[in-house]
Amino acid sequence: MKYESLALALAAFGTIAAAASPGVGMAQAAAAAGTPEALPGKGAAQHPFLYAGEWDTRKPLEQSIFIVRDGKVVWQYSMPLRTETNRIQEFDDATLLSNGNIIFSRMSGAGEVNPDKKLVWDYPAPPGTEVHSIQYAGKDRVLIMQNGNPAKALIINTANGKIEKEIPIPTTVSGTHGQFRHIRMTGAGTILVPHMGEGKVVEYDMDGEVVWSVAAKSPWHAVRLNNGNTLIAGDASRYAREVNSKGETVWELTQADVPNIKLFNIQTAMRLANGNTVISNWCAGNKNTEEWAGTVQILEVTPDKKVVWALSSWKDPDLGPATSIQLLDEPGVVENGDLQR
Repeated sequence: MKYESLALALAAFGTIAAAASPGVGMAQAAAAAGTPEALPGKGAAQHPFLYAGEWDTRKPLEQSIFIVRDGKVVWQYSMPLRTETNRIQEFDDATLLSNGNIIFSRMSGAGEVNPDKKLVWDYPAPPGTEVHSIQYAGKDRVLIMQNGNPAKALIINTANGKIEKEIPIPTTVSGTHGQFRHIRMTGAGTILVPHMGEGKVVEYDMDGEVVWSVAAKSPWHAVRLNNGNTLIAGDASRYAREVNSKGETVWELTQADVPNIKLFNIQTAMRLANGNTVISNWCAGNKNTEEWAGTVQILEVTPDKKVVWALSSWKDPDLGPATSIQLLDEPGVVENGDLQR
């Protein structure tokens, strides 16, 4: 099944839908959050989007990726929280490609699934390693980050399953889980690697040599923006920060900027073509799952930090904790690196 554009790929999911449910509007979301006023935006109907979140312990048999359009889930792909050998599976990173397939990382490996929910490529992570990141890296190729001892970024040919490139990523963190999350290739062909356990973001060339580095507490995700700056998501440190080539902060959002919305772990941040920033606010670090309902999963803020969209979707549809989001109404082509995410 082939599609000439992301718009056509998205349209296909309307007919392949596994489930459909009414979206959460502003009033419903506000009621769920126990606030008298409506949250900004149109709830799950604000944008069409691909959504994934890790560690939804409420649903041990159904960790899911969703495509949402007009406030409704039009496609869902699920897997259990643990494998038959008790390895953890959780969706950390997901991208809808123009051909309609979705590439994803799941901690215990990575994969590519088509609209019919057939797994067309699968990479089981070797024992003692974890995969939390995946990015398109050319025709039939993906870039993943494989935590481990040693840790390394891998470029894999998904057509034949061969590892075509290994880039060693040095780390002083021996515990595999605390090493790395989302890495991203830049337009220059370098790789931005957030060293989560070491408090820095490092840019490497394809030989593993350091090109650039900046201090950043608990970085989860980093992406090179079109303006040459770098956008960093600070996980448990609760910030989204843009730094220039000198490492200077030129824009930052913290809890102080959104006093009426509780920030948990800012796992990913993406910059839109209009200059707004979309942030994934992951709440599953709170083990009391009853307190998740009503919390805000996704925020969209303007450059002057006005919140124009706050998604709180815990019922009809229940999207669960937020780690990764791809807005499907953004201009540009994923395969060309046009999206700043």
